[in-house]
Amino acid sequence: MGDVDTLQAALDARFGQGRARREVPLASLSTFRVGGPADLFFEPATGQELVDSVKIARAHGVPLHVLGGGSNVLIHDTGLRGLVVRPRGGTVTPIGDTLVRVDAAVTINGLVRHTIARGLAGLEAWAGTPGTVGGAVYGNAHWQRQNIGDLVESVRLVSRDGALLQVPADRMEFAYDTSRLKRTGEIVVWAAFRVTPGASPDALRATARASLAFRKRTQPLDTPSAGCIFMNPDPVHDRVPDGMPCSAGALVDRAGLKGTAIGGAQVSATHANFIVNTGHATATDVAALVDRCRVAVADQFGVQLHEEIVRLGF
Repeated sequence: MGDVDTLQAALDARFGQGRARREVPLASLSTFRVGGPADLFFEPATGQELVDSVKIARAHGVPLHVLGGGSNVLIHDTGLRGLVVRPRGGTVTPIGDTLVRVDAAVTINGLVRHTIARGLAGLEAWAGTPGTVGGAVYGNAHWQRQNIGDLVESVRLVSRDGALLQVPADRMEFAYDTSRLKRTGEIVVWAAFRVTPGASPDALRATARASLAFRKRTQPLDTPSAGCIFMNPDPVHDRVPDGMPCSAGALVDRAGLKGTAIGGAQVSATHANFIVNTGHATATDVAALVDRCRVAVADQFGVQLHEEIVRLGF
């Protein structure tokens, strides 16, 4: 592992003193509200700053972690070694009439508001989706029966050695809850989404409100969580028992675990594929409860659940 002191000096020289900070608590930057500090923390304000910080970390041999909106991740109680990069800011830029280019740090909700206000259809049902564009592309976020990768035209990426490349959607290896980024470690700089012009903003807002209302009815939005913990099982390959829905939440529920708690972590009584922080959970509590749910479902139904959340520092 490289020297974090030397890395900070290099970041200070490039971006100015005070931009890279030591021992920054990460729990408040995670929707789970758990996790320890970052050895070194930097928030690039532009795509070029992101690229430069990646190159500097690579040159100094220091581990690099990227944090977006902090949803869908579980950060270890001891924190993260090396450099944590959290892009901030960003813009939405129209490209002709049918594309919008969106910087990685823009929130999905910010993108939805932007397109609705301009009568651009295609993204309105994603209202209420937590996290950023970069994180959504990384995990190919899904909402009901659509994956966000279905709406992507191309993605600008930076490799772990700082090289820039533009990748069309058909080379992003989008599949359920995944993309090539989980294999390559590449980082999103921006993504271009297809939209349809000429829609009524009022009609788009109605769709967005319906999406938000559905989330409020079915998800524990008033308690810290990371969203769904497990991917839904594959109806063909995972051999879900007859009469059982292909739903991770239903399997955890029927295993009798809804409401089960370890420390401050609890399987939500609203939706059993959510684990919530009741106020004093640790990442260790959450991880232990995730493991208990996985084992119980495997023992009772013979189905191996796979995590949708990304564990950092474990």
